[in-house]
Amino acid sequence: MNRRFDAIIIGAGQAGPPLASRLTAAGMTVALIERKLFGGTCVNTGCMPTKTLVASAYAAHLARRAADYGVEIAGGIGIDMAKVKARADTVSFNARTGVETMLKSMDLCTVFEGHARFEGPDSVSIGGETIRAERIFINVGGRAAVPDMPGVNEVPFLTNTSMLALETLPEHLVVIGGSYIGLEFAQMYRRFGSRVTIVEKGPRLIGREDEDVSAAVRAILEAEGITIRTGAECISFEPHDAGVSVGVDCHDGSPREIGSHALLAVGRTPNTQDLELDKAGVVMDARDFIQVDEQLRTNVPGIWAMGDCNGRGAFTHTAYNDFEIVAANLLDGDDRKLSDRITAYALYIDPPLGRVGMSEAEARKSGRPLLISTRPMTRVGRAVEKGETQGFMKAIADAETKQLLGAAILGVSGDEAVHGLIDLIYTKQPYTVIQRSVPIHPTVSELLPTLLGDLKPATV
Repeated sequence: MNRRFDAIIIGAGQAGPPLASRLTAAGMTVALIERKLFGGTCVNTGCMPTKTLVASAYAAHLARRAADYGVEIAGGIGIDMAKVKARADTVSFNARTGVETMLKSMDLCTVFEGHARFEGPDSVSIGGETIRAERIFINVGGRAAVPDMPGVNEVPFLTNTSMLALETLPEHLVVIGGSYIGLEFAQMYRRFGSRVTIVEKGPRLIGREDEDVSAAVRAILEAEGITIRTGAECISFEPHDAGVSVGVDCHDGSPREIGSHALLAVGRTPNTQDLELDKAGVVMDARDFIQVDEQLRTNVPGIWAMGDCNGRGAFTHTAYNDFEIVAANLLDGDDRKLSDRITAYALYIDPPLGRVGMSEAEARKSGRPLLISTRPMTRVGRAVEKGETQGFMKAIADAETKQLLGAAILGVSGDEAVHGLIDLIYTKQPYTVIQRSVPIHPTVSELLPTLLGDLKPATV
């Protein structure tokens, strides 16, 4: 006999568990299905373990600079990768266990562990059992993409997931992909002591960012001894006695890079291919992302898709916001939608990049009159005091409405300081509101009024 629930949630990532909590609190019976690790990408192979590794790498980097601060460290700096890994594993394990314990102790929530497959628009099979519900929420996340590059299946390669299993230090790590994930791992392992080369197909790193941001990030990484090969239009792989031979086909430098390890960091793909969504009639795009409307509804009534699998956001915070939109509309009588969300994210190299809204290039394409301001971190007292003055701040505003359109803070605490500007954009207030504020000294955020006060008409 088929079991019936008020709702089925497939996946225990960032959106699934809080939605289960809201639905059960409203008196609904919920079946939550997880086929592998509770907590999703963020907890297990994304934010939490990688930022734990970033913290270890920063500690090593700062220790090497101890003399700059008048601190003497005798005996040199050593890296115990087994302990580094164990620390990251512990952080993930504790978070994962917390999510699992919460779900399994939740009243009205039944947890199924196994692979969910659709049998129809209101039915899902799991472990030989079929369960039904009028509402089904898909929160299956994504994984590292493995493009069909020549020779890629003939060599051992790493992804962001398998990188986390390393207990030894790569002698030479070749990172394929000069975007967010690749750059974080590149700097991290360089600071642990590996030789690192980044191979990027495009003409510059993090191509979605403005050219000045891209150039500054490149300078930061190169100053730490990372080799960067851009314009690698024909990337290929061959086995090599030393590990992996990567063909780069760049205009300058050797046509190949020989690495002990190769990391593929060239994008993400959704975990939707084996859900048998066709049996439910759910439409996906050419890249297997589930198509959703402004309220996260699929084309099939009663089925929603949240998080990375819908292609409408690739971050933990956007997945959680998907939950908020769905819950508010279903339970609170609200009318929240995806277009209310302002693009905001961070790149966790050191120093970090905090970003919100439009880039300068996007703002210029809009055709509106612009005001732009930049300020180097060398003129930020907090950065000078910490001895970390790399990077700069930039803000872009509409000259007519005085609305802030976007900002980038590449510098110490940039991922935190940018939130003052995120809040400004969400409140739809003119930038003069922040310009006239009195922030705390000494902080990075105290320079936001100065940055906004220096806004000048954009030059052509």
